[in-house]
Amino acid sequence: MPAPTLPASPAAPSAHRRTVRVTVVLLFAAWLVDYADRLVINLVLPSLGAEFDLDRTQQGLVVSAFFLAYALCQIPGGLLADRFGGRRVTLWALLTWSVFTALTGLAWSFAVLLALRFAFGAAEGIFPPAAMKVLVERTRPEERMSANGTVMSSNALAAVITPLAVAPLVAVFGWRSAFWSTAALGILALVAVRLWLPAPLPRTDSAEDAGGDAGGETARPALRAILRKGVLWRFALMMFGYNTIVWGLNTWVPSYLSEEHGVSLTSAGALIAVPALGAALATVLGGRLADRLGGHHRRIIVPGMTVAAVALLLMANAPSVLGFVVFGTVAVFAASLAYMPIFAVPLAGLSPASVGVGSAVVIFGGQIAGMIAPPVMGALADAFSFQVAFGFLVLGALIAAVMACLTPQDAAAFRAAADEPPSYPTLRTAKDSA
Repeated sequence: MPAPTLPASPAAPSAHRRTVRVTVVLLFAAWLVDYADRLVINLVLPSLGAEFDLDRTQQGLVVSAFFLAYALCQIPGGLLADRFGGRRVTLWALLTWSVFTALTGLAWSFAVLLALRFAFGAAEGIFPPAAMKVLVERTRPEERMSANGTVMSSNALAAVITPLAVAPLVAVFGWRSAFWSTAALGILALVAVRLWLPAPLPRTDSAEDAGGDAGGETARPALRAILRKGVLWRFALMMFGYNTIVWGLNTWVPSYLSEEHGVSLTSAGALIAVPALGAALATVLGGRLADRLGGHHRRIIVPGMTVAAVALLLMANAPSVLGFVVFGTVAVFAASLAYMPIFAVPLAGLSPASVGVGSAVVIFGGQIAGMIAPPVMGALADAFSFQVAFGFLVLGALIAAVMACLTPQDAAAFRAAADEPPSYPTLRTAKDSA
């Protein structure tokens, strides 16, 4: 039976642009809150250490508890998104993580704090693959990386805004107020997505509707078959290298500035915003470069991670706060160029029916880094120095660069390596069928 066609309509291009624009704005807002929620803990670690008498290793475990649950829930989150639709799972995630964020502000012991951070991580863990599926269902392949680059720049923007907003809040009202405030933002994002997220784009291939919000009923790839795609795990390892740098810096830079240089939390927030702004710009630029190159992430990631490795070594040994911030900004900018290119080839090569779980595998690698890097760096700082701890991050740049050379460089090569079907049309109009 031939695929159905849609009549050409002058309004179709503008309707499509509106769908993409609204989707990007709403996902940007949801990701902004998501990232701000998890950054708050890094800014209040010194306060938590003082209140609960925690050494640096224990403080690192508080961060790690989140990433353990976050990593474990990536693939289940992808399964849920493929089964129930990206929109529904996104709403579940927004509600549950906002609840656990608010409850974190009520923690009364180290054990309770660990339990709440684990639950919070589980709630946020189902969000990334669901959000990725929401975007894939509402964009065309040729615009996907640029759209996703804009969405994911929210993470870096959150890294700019969060310290500037949270540091004064904590200074005046205490660390608990920060969690209650970000929980309220999560509820606002939930309402916005619930009211205004557009419907998915029309699909012609029934396989594309699998797991979509429209409720298509076709066979989905077996989970075991997706998890056995070794090429996906190489992209996951690339994400591991990238996130080792990101979460190592996010976790320990505020404590380093406070303990080693006597910088107040408010001043540290302003200093942290500088490299975060560079990361936001680099994330958008990396997405546009990935679109322009049609993948070929090696051309972006290898030089970017080379610059990041050198800058990290200079940062770790910088004698002044100024030098530390300057070299840190260079390192973060160069590393952040890699973020969207890591996703470019998998998102172009995976079938829509498996994009939820497939993207979850890649994200899973990054969350393992978030689980490992903070306590390892805390232990290195306790045993040796912060200089040694920050030097450890060069390993992340090396892993990302090596994996960039050992992964397929375009969608066709990815499909061949992953044994995926050759093509996935997204929308056929009467003009296309002529």
